[in-house]
Amino acid sequence: MSIPNETDEHRMFRATARAFVEKELAPHVDQWEAEHWFPSEVFQRVGAMGFLGLRGPEEYGGMGLDWWYTTIWMEELSRSRCAGLNMALAVQSDMATPVIGEIGTDEQKREFWAPAMSGERIAALGISEPDAGSDVANISTTARRDGDDLVINGAKTWITNGKRCDFITLAVRTGGEGYGGISLVLFPTDVKGFTVARTLDKVGNHSSDTAELAFEDCRIPARYLLGQENMGFYYIMQNFQGERLVAALMAVAGVQQAWEDAVQYGSERKAFGRPIGKFQVWRHKLVEHLTTLEAGRRLSYHAVDLINRGEASVEAISMAKLFTADAAQRIVYDLQQFYGGYGYVNEYTISRTWRDIRLLTIGGGTSEIMKEIIGKCRAL
Repeated sequence: MSIPNETDEHRMFRATARAFVEKELAPHVDQWEAEHWFPSEVFQRVGAMGFLGLRGPEEYGGMGLDWWYTTIWMEELSRSRCAGLNMALAVQSDMATPVIGEIGTDEQKREFWAPAMSGERIAALGISEPDAGSDVANISTTARRDGDDLVINGAKTWITNGKRCDFITLAVRTGGEGYGGISLVLFPTDVKGFTVARTLDKVGNHSSDTAELAFEDCRIPARYLLGQENMGFYYIMQNFQGERLVAALMAVAGVQQAWEDAVQYGSERKAFGRPIGKFQVWRHKLVEHLTTLEAGRRLSYHAVDLINRGEASVEAISMAKLFTADAAQRIVYDLQQFYGGYGYVNEYTISRTWRDIRLLTIGGGTSEIMKEIIGKCRAL
């Protein structure tokens, strides 16, 4: 695959990313999945290559590149065939930290953003709560001013990197009810009163840790308020755009890997005297799904182009996530069926893909929420 107007620099970057993933990550994912954990040092190894700070300015340790390089990285990262690992790294690079670069002070960028881009400090994004998932405006975790401190109480759930993170980009309520009373703070996890209440046992994405967090009279300096007080909802909605675009890119690339694996399997596995990939029913399905993947890729690339040029992209990103996430469910279902009984054993990665892919229509905004957003964009 290649991005539009691909240059020699893009191709060199892709080759570097592919070699890193295939040598440093892919050989270990079976073990990491079995252990439901991957070493935290992986963040540092990925950060040392610059992959965590692709769009960050060089003065804070970033690479100063654009969204096409993020696109290439997400496509090559998918060669790990391990969505749990990929999700944890994407949270670090494209979900928990971009908002710091956009609205943080110089001090905040140097204390939190720079070490996150190098992988020295692991980040998490703390928005969802036990009683507030898609309904962000109803979060109840509070931050109360007390002199030069903020005192935080509440709980968060579904937090990727939650068990191991060094800091959280945390949504808290600082004002009244509704979206107008939400703020963002940078929360170091070595604060007294913070606990990992439990690690969630997920259906898929096994190698990434997902936790429920508790905050009891946690004190942090008021200077860790990120951006303007009570403007957090707007920052979150903007931050979601990058998260959802990454999800769409990873959906296409991850399913593309599964499709290529299935084609290889179909050329080797025989039934009734010939390779199963030569049967018309399967050949046609594979072609249909390849076409769907290409459509999803073009939707995603269109959104990348818009966000790169600073143009309105909410509708395009929402369409890309909706289409790719829903398509991924159908495609992987058929690909697993293609393997027959072998698709139901962990010996083949299609079984892991089948488990992991289910998250795409849920995480980062459900498909139903995407439809609502698109409908509002079109005044429906």
